[in-house]
Amino acid sequence: MAPTGKPLVNIMMGSKSDWEVMKNASDTLAQFGVAHECRVLSAHRTPKETAEYVSGAEDRGVEVVIAAAGGAAHLAGVCAAHTVLPVLGVPMESKLLGLDSLLSTAQMPGGIPVGTLAVGKAGAVNAALLAIAILGLKDPELRKKIKQYRADQADKILKEKLT
Repeated sequence: MAPTGKPLVNIMMGSKSDWEVMKNASDTLAQFGVAHECRVLSAHRTPKETAEYVSGAEDRGVEVVIAAAGGAAHLAGVCAAHTVLPVLGVPMESKLLGLDSLLSTAQMPGGIPVGTLAVGKAGAVNAALLAIAILGLKDPELRKKIKQYRADQADKILKEKLT
């Protein structure tokens, strides 16, 4: 069941084809009960709409933006240019195995930060977890949930048997 209420996180992707990966971010947020919204908006094909959407995010109650794009299409950087909210960039796999996406996201000029995560699914999941950690700074219940998540991960590893 999807969380209800005003979205606290916006998940944006430059193309519908990114949904297969970014669904992992949405699923992770839903697992923690974090209301969020997912949109396809392009830094280059819909620049006006992207700027308007991101510029209005804070007024809509959004606290974190997750932006994913492939190639050198730098959706996260465009988002960061239009808001002071934390922007988490997820590079998508591309013809250059995501290296171009990673570099375009990580190499932001000083003054406009973008938190850059790993390429692909791991980055999508970690972007959601980082968004939850950010939200947890002022939401004790979310902070408790992320601590339990981490403890569960540790327990799972400690229970591993090699033979």
